[in-house]
Amino acid sequence: MSHYGALCLSPQVQPKLINSTANFRTHRPSLPFRSHRRSLPLLPQATSITSSASDFPGEHVVGDPERKPTARRPKRRSVAGVDQEELVEPRELADADSFFCEFNGVEIHYKTCHHAEIVEEEEVREKDRRVSPKVAITFPIILLHGFGASAFSWDRVMKPLSRLVGSKVLAFDRPAFGLTARRTVRSGDDDDDSLARPLNPYSMTFSVLATLFFIDLLAAAGKKKEEEKAILIGHSAGCLVAVETYFEAPDRVAALILVAPAIVAPLTLRRIDKEKEMRKDSLKEDGDSNLLIASLNPFMRIWKALKNLCMHLLEGVLSILKGMRDMIFSFYTKALSALLRSAFAAMLVRMIIDKFGILAIRYSWFDPSQVTDHVLQGYTKPLKTKGWEMALLEYTSALLTDSSSKPPLSGRLAQISCPVLIITGDSDRVVPSWNAECLSRVIPGSSFEVIKNCGHLPHEERVEEFLFVVENFLRRVCGFLDEQLILAAA
Repeated sequence: MSHYGALCLSPQVQPKLINSTANFRTHRPSLPFRSHRRSLPLLPQATSITSSASDFPGEHVVGDPERKPTARRPKRRSVAGVDQEELVEPRELADADSFFCEFNGVEIHYKTCHHAEIVEEEEVREKDRRVSPKVAITFPIILLHGFGASAFSWDRVMKPLSRLVGSKVLAFDRPAFGLTARRTVRSGDDDDDSLARPLNPYSMTFSVLATLFFIDLLAAAGKKKEEEKAILIGHSAGCLVAVETYFEAPDRVAALILVAPAIVAPLTLRRIDKEKEMRKDSLKEDGDSNLLIASLNPFMRIWKALKNLCMHLLEGVLSILKGMRDMIFSFYTKALSALLRSAFAAMLVRMIIDKFGILAIRYSWFDPSQVTDHVLQGYTKPLKTKGWEMALLEYTSALLTDSSSKPPLSGRLAQISCPVLIITGDSDRVVPSWNAECLSRVIPGSSFEVIKNCGHLPHEERVEEFLFVVENFLRRVCGFLDEQLILAAA
């Protein structure tokens, strides 16, 4: 036997040669040297004779055809502390007081609270006794949550509000939030302009119609005439739904309570608009007198004809630009929708929620130390549902590509005629309190209240103060709402 053959069969040297062989076979480009030994092709034979596949778990050994590579177990992913390996349907996460109903093909999750059921309870919390004297109003209340929230955010005020007005209180999860079903929007729906296309469940129109649906649901369950209307209480982005619902059906809304409203207040006030109207009237009078003088001058007639010609040419150019704008907007809509429905966008959403989800919840409170585990679990519970990230992207896409023909909301706020209360926290870092104050100046006859040492969630962080402000408002407008009942009955 040659010296090199004895060296291959030596038990002290053999493991080293086997490892070298494995490295040579699988990672040859990374070797820092070049071997010149003639007997290296014999190494696989030595490996197959003296070693077994059990010596190398997880590796595919040359010469052992029965050995298959061991599949690595995928890492368990989590988003904001919620395991993403086993997502379930929203209905499987329902609470004991959860209800579900179908509207326009979407299963909507909601919770309701009735004053008659609360009275029958044996134990009543002491802090709820403070609001036990009811306001003489029996309108039901519908609660509209903000972005990233759900009906859970109203848990602490639902029973007190029901006891306050002596009627029903209902909170529902809008599509893409809470435990409402996540429905997939077909890509062809955005391109189809026909009237027969299904309504996008993530659009503002769907949320408005769903709100009116629940007003009808409460009215059908009740026997009183006043239950055909409802008081809408919206928080943050939910205020947009409340206001749009009012403009859609003003005869179904008794009052609006906007909490930390995420509505951009217009920069110009009504006083400035009135001054502009007065100036236009004066200019119109001067123009009529000048027109009479110009009709007698032939040069002025020629100038007027040229001016009319230029105006027609300008209108043609503007119509062309409008067509180009519509084409660009259509391209923008399709490109943005395709991007938001991509796997990259879904991955980006998971990363953002994982990094900043919990921080955003704490940032919304004036005192982050009051954010308990119960609050965090309530806000992160919807992350256990299937398709939650794609639903958020569909909601964002519907928000950014809304092609509604309605005028901007900021220009319609002055047309609100029902009682309006605006509540904000003095330390709101999400929607500044000065924006809410400007909003109250635009809406005629609206009331404005600031809660001290409070952030973006007054109904969660300062429950007692919130209920006190709402009770005072309802007592002040009680006479106005009674007049509405009389008119409705007539």
